[in-house]
Amino acid sequence: MSSELLAPLDLAFWHLESAEHPMHLGALAVFEAAPDASDEQTLDLLAARAAAIPRLRMCVRGVWLPLGGAAWSEDRQFDVRRHVRLVGLPGGDFATEVNRLAGELMERPLRRGRPPWEMYVLTGAGAGRFAVLVKLHHALADGMRAVAIGAGIFDQIADDRTAGDRRVRSVPPRSWLPGPHQVAGFARERIEEFGQAVGIGASVVRASRLDLWGGSVLAAHSSGTRQLATAVLDQKTVLSIRRRAGGTANDVLLAVVAGGLRRWMLERGEQLPSADPRALVPVSRRRPGAPQGSGNTLSAYLLGLPVAEPDPWRRLGAVRCAMDRNKAAGPLRGAGAVAVLADRLPPLAHRFGAQLAGNAARMLFDVLVTSVPLPRSTLSLGGSPLREIYPMAPLARGQSLAVALSAYGGQVHVGVVVDGRAMPDAERLAELFPVELAELLEATNER
Repeated sequence: MSSELLAPLDLAFWHLESAEHPMHLGALAVFEAAPDASDEQTLDLLAARAAAIPRLRMCVRGVWLPLGGAAWSEDRQFDVRRHVRLVGLPGGDFATEVNRLAGELMERPLRRGRPPWEMYVLTGAGAGRFAVLVKLHHALADGMRAVAIGAGIFDQIADDRTAGDRRVRSVPPRSWLPGPHQVAGFARERIEEFGQAVGIGASVVRASRLDLWGGSVLAAHSSGTRQLATAVLDQKTVLSIRRRAGGTANDVLLAVVAGGLRRWMLERGEQLPSADPRALVPVSRRRPGAPQGSGNTLSAYLLGLPVAEPDPWRRLGAVRCAMDRNKAAGPLRGAGAVAVLADRLPPLAHRFGAQLAGNAARMLFDVLVTSVPLPRSTLSLGGSPLREIYPMAPLARGQSLAVALSAYGGQVHVGVVVDGRAMPDAERLAELFPVELAELLEATNER
């Protein structure tokens, strides 16, 4: 068996999970069905390609050392058919039925003891279309790693050989009992990480303690229910605004999210908050050209979404200034560095502190907003071209909204995941994002 230990942040995600708070991320891919593709053929192809991805054959097992740790181990009884399923949709609007079913499937935790992932082929309601829902546990992959893993199912990335003829090399048996040199190494690493954790932890507390007594307009008692809503933004419009305003395309998208939330709150008759809702904006700490490790490598920035600002241009300016300050301070400062702090804690701290850490999320941020990069090439599955792909982020305990965005095919696809009881009108929020983008473009053209 492999002795590849879970990285500390992966271990944190593994222990943070509960039945009501599953810690998997996902993607909903919509395809235009090829004329000669049957549902069963699509399922068989998806299963064969998923089975050929070595990472998807790994499950989590406990280890002796470090105490409280865990390791990735090849599942010797791996059966891809336990993970890939065909689900028929009832009649009705294709997008509505796909979103409804995807939300229900995202509620269900992944079964432990098996490789932590699932894929579903959703078909039957749309003429000439089908969808694939992918669920990957956050311990298995962050957003960038998930893209690298999931890309193996597409025609352009999968090997030309028939997946069923492949022979996946078994991982050489290795003991989970470390030798003397490894034990000494564990001790040195824990001492060094403790010192780093103290500094990062102090930064997290300084950034969040002033807001501990404030109420959140988005925080709610978690019900464990999930709903998915989707939106499509024109990428050329986003880039046009970015060229005029400066900054990054992500700044524009964050401003659109802020404006959409403002409109949604006002439509609901809510009073705009006196303090800006806090968005956690994940950033990858993978260095360009560095080897692709298997573990999560994340930090995050904390951003106040300026929902009280009525002018779209000024909202964008406020977002730009705040993100520039975050980048100047670096990923080890502010409450967003909680992910880096998790990376410095020993395994036992994650095992016994998961409940406390989960409850602390609501004190640090109100909404997760993340951008997930995708390959720029046109993708297909069995000759069926990919038309839309909506990323989905997990909800932490006490959170009711997560927004994930990905650019593909000249469009930015927005996946809105909500607690179904706290925000039953998620579809309306998603509808307001294109409206806000159009108003921001108009405001930009007037400058």
